[in-house]
Amino acid sequence: MKTTVTARNFELTDALRGQIERKLHRLERIAHADAHAEVELIANASRAAESANTAEVTLVSNGSVMRSVGAGPTMVAALDGLIDKLTRQMVRARERPRRVRERHSDEGREVLARAATGTTDAGGEAPAASDTRPSVVKVKRYDMVPMFEEDAILRMEELGHAFFVFLNAETDGICVVYRQGAGGYGMIEPVMARAGQGG
Repeated sequence: MKTTVTARNFELTDALRGQIERKLHRLERIAHADAHAEVELIANASRAAESANTAEVTLVSNGSVMRSVGAGPTMVAALDGLIDKLTRQMVRARERPRRVRERHSDEGREVLARAATGTTDAGGEAPAASDTRPSVVKVKRYDMVPMFEEDAILRMEELGHAFFVFLNAETDGICVVYRQGAGGYGMIEPVMARAGQGG
């Protein structure tokens, strides 16, 4: 597995680079042959001693993009924390049935086909003339717990959804993660338009 390591706020030693590569070697058993890992190590990321060092790994394997973040008193401890999370993400990605994607694709085609023919329900009946205006037929309300984007992606995959709305723990804003056709993930992060700026 090809690995790129970058260090911020400190000088990366050969010994630490070797430890990182040995730890990432665990992932090679379940990663695609052409997998690539980008590792970013940040020293003094927090004033708290137990989370002073942060490690971020972005892994691209067979078109899937997985990201995990760990923090600890040392770089090795930070990396240990995220390797387990990344391993679980990779196992879920491999075990997730392809039919989940196919089901979402079929549902999308079905909705588009009904829209094209002017029908709105599975029975194929045309809507009444008075029902041409869009209306909300169901409202879902749920408590939003702040989470990071990688946790939101995991939750989306656990639910088998094509997208997931969450409260971003980093920005305190509402965001949406979604599955892209190429196998990766995207995120929508709304930004408030300023007065006088057109859209």
